[in-house]
Amino acid sequence: MRRKAEQPKAPPKLVPPIGVKVSTDMERRSYGIRARARWTDPVSKRRMIRSEIVADEAAAHAFFDQLRNSSVKGMDTSMTLIEFVTSIGDRWARGLDPTSTGETYGYGLKLRVLPALGHLPVTQITAGIIDRTIDEWEKHYGASTIKNAIAPMVRVLDEAVRDGLIQINPAKNRAKRSLNRNAFRSQPAEHASPRAHAIPNMKTLNKLAKACGAVDQSYSDFVMLAALLAARSSEVSGLQVGDVDFDKNIVTIRRQIFPGKGGLITKPTKSRKERRVPILDPLRPVLERLASGKEPEDQLLIGPKGGVLTTATVRDATNWDGIVAKLGLPDLTRHGLRHTGATWMADAGVPLHVLQDILGHASVETTRGYLHPDDRHLASAAEQANAFLSAAGQRRHARQSQPPKRGI
Repeated sequence: MRRKAEQPKAPPKLVPPIGVKVSTDMERRSYGIRARARWTDPVSKRRMIRSEIVADEAAAHAFFDQLRNSSVKGMDTSMTLIEFVTSIGDRWARGLDPTSTGETYGYGLKLRVLPALGHLPVTQITAGIIDRTIDEWEKHYGASTIKNAIAPMVRVLDEAVRDGLIQINPAKNRAKRSLNRNAFRSQPAEHASPRAHAIPNMKTLNKLAKACGAVDQSYSDFVMLAALLAARSSEVSGLQVGDVDFDKNIVTIRRQIFPGKGGLITKPTKSRKERRVPILDPLRPVLERLASGKEPEDQLLIGPKGGVLTTATVRDATNWDGIVAKLGLPDLTRHGLRHTGATWMADAGVPLHVLQDILGHASVETTRGYLHPDDRHLASAAEQANAFLSAAGQRRHARQSQPPKRGI
């Protein structure tokens, strides 16, 4: 098959170096105005010229102003978003884990942001344009995909602010706007809680596991492990037989396995720390069966073809969306299994600091989201306020407010 010849890349536009003086002139032509700018390169001492054909004098002066602004900032202030991303390389991804978050954001930038906005000059990208772009994404993608597109866009435009290309980042707070029907800010507080994404009871979990097990037993085991260990999908994939200690009745979560560039990637947990999770009674027979006859370093859970199971494998092989819809849980994701285990342990009365260790949360405030809302203190507050507002309460308050009488 004959390969299509690659189109030659356009040479980069000449940009006045920072601090140089730019001289200009205009020449009328039959087809418009030739606007020409000149400056001397401070290193090579060569005379540099950049010209454009524009429609009128106003456009010519705008061209000159743009070049003078470029000489002040030391960069082409007319560059498009894709040109800016090319110029900064991976600088926008500093501080991100390149094998997980950085890679995911990179895909979002490449597959969503640049196709939609890459042709626009950075200086012309507004919050309104970004909102309309997100509106279009919402017709085709889920909230997680959109989040992974907005996040790298914010980072790239943060770099544009640092470089002085723009004054404010128009993508800031775009991630907080409503995304589909899962809008955080438009939901009641109880729906925004991770508890809202949990399976209601053990009976429903067993139904889900059975439905997935109809495809293969390994998918049923995946569901039980993720829910009853309150573990991430990648952590279930990373479990080895030696991580299970039946004598101490704990499972130690040490690693995670997930797809990356070039294949599967094995790395420590998200918090970089090992964490121990108690073995709950419904999970013990599953663990005993999976560990039977294996060596400590063997993979605890393997798929029907002998490989590692991932969240995408489970989703595609089981027709996950169809199964959870039939169970009346259309919004349940594989990560919702972790929310399930965490919610059940919180409802069982596991102390907050213990639950934090089990889940591996850096902040106790994250763990607190799994606690059931307790409104009893509000009833007590109402009783106190009503007593104060009653006639007797008001008379008592008036007496207490009077200054004491001084003796004669």
